[in-house]
Amino acid sequence: MTRGSIAFRLFWLSAGWLIVALVATAFLLTELYSQALDRDLTESLDLQISSLVGQTLELDSAASGEIGLADARFSRPTSGWYWQIRNEAGALVNFSPSMVGTVLPDLEGTFNASGTRSGMIADDYGDQTLRAVERWVTLDDLGRYVITVTGNYTDVEGRAAAFRGQAIIVLAFVALILAAMSGMIARFALRPIERLREAIEAVREGDRPSVEGSFPQEIAPLADEVNELLRSNTQIVERSRAQVGNLAHGLKTPLAVLRNEADGGKTALATAVLHETDNMSRIVSTYLDKARLAARSSVVGKRADTRAVLERLGRVMGKLNKQCDIAIDLPSDVPWFRGDESDLEEMAGNLLDNGCKWARSEVRLSAREASNSGNRSVEIVVEDNGPGLTAAEAGQVLRRGVRLDEKTPGSGLGLDIVKELVDIYGGDLTLTRSDLGGLRATLRLPAARQARQQT
Repeated sequence: MTRGSIAFRLFWLSAGWLIVALVATAFLLTELYSQALDRDLTESLDLQISSLVGQTLELDSAASGEIGLADARFSRPTSGWYWQIRNEAGALVNFSPSMVGTVLPDLEGTFNASGTRSGMIADDYGDQTLRAVERWVTLDDLGRYVITVTGNYTDVEGRAAAFRGQAIIVLAFVALILAAMSGMIARFALRPIERLREAIEAVREGDRPSVEGSFPQEIAPLADEVNELLRSNTQIVERSRAQVGNLAHGLKTPLAVLRNEADGGKTALATAVLHETDNMSRIVSTYLDKARLAARSSVVGKRADTRAVLERLGRVMGKLNKQCDIAIDLPSDVPWFRGDESDLEEMAGNLLDNGCKWARSEVRLSAREASNSGNRSVEIVVEDNGPGLTAAEAGQVLRRGVRLDEKTPGSGLGLDIVKELVDIYGGDLTLTRSDLGGLRATLRLPAARQARQQT
């Protein structure tokens, strides 16, 4: 999962909400557990105070030494578990053994209809919080007495804190498991998108003519639309080719008629007609070439063996230009060109032909893998030992029809056609000085994956 991907976002979104939910769950469970412990403590104190009230009424004396509770915590000093009985004046008349050296503060609040009240108090030492329950009882001829029982609430808080720590540890472990599960689910759920990307890449690289594969119902319409787009693109390209050819044939005849009617330019009108028809022919040729190049390069899935094409061109140019020694340096791992083979032949052939025309005796042709704007590309270099070009001349010769030497045969359209094709394929063409002394033409084009071996 790379940063910025859908799987990455789904993972962190689910993991973030999972962490928040589990932390909230830990505190909620702790709060519920703390409330349950407090209820148990209160119920226990109610039971203890009911026992003291019963003993007091049975003995008809609040100061009797027979009054007591069986719970051993009421016998341990500073345990937080105390009971006491005070008379109507507030004087202490009886208390538990655990209260030795301890004075309980008064409990605030009013008694309810059953003569009971409860609340939180602190002991004399200040390090314990106590849950206290009080109830008054009236003895005949002795007046009203207030019975107080307390339990150690600090123990409740400690147990709740221990439970919170254990809950966080357990839920953290659960969070790790669920986070790993969400990551696997995200990758599994998005796997069809990865397969669709691979299928489209196979079409672009020329491995398949269309997007193939079985996809979920949410993605299958997208694959169908891509295939329909490819089919429509192919039809448009074929129609464009046909229309370009029809236009070329349709204009040739009227232009030829006009040139014939000009009668060799014997009059001023005839001269003007010849001049303008030549301009029209040149303009038509220019835009027909552009339309032809665009149509050829618009077909998806083309690729060519760069090494085989360059070796063939080198052999042909060597036979046509016997005055030049063409050195070919092509390693076995030269990347394939992602495009039409005839376009590669036209680009490399024009550069090689131009090098042979201007070279004194030596031309060097090489190719290698390179990186163009972070993308894998194939770099083709043609060098010669001719006169070369200055920086200003290098920029000038790429203009359509521009020639620096009218004595050398040619139309001046070769480098311009190369530049047109390079622009269409998103490549790059640079003209610099070669270490052979002449021109160095460097052509960078998009690379395709290596073709599968035929079995």
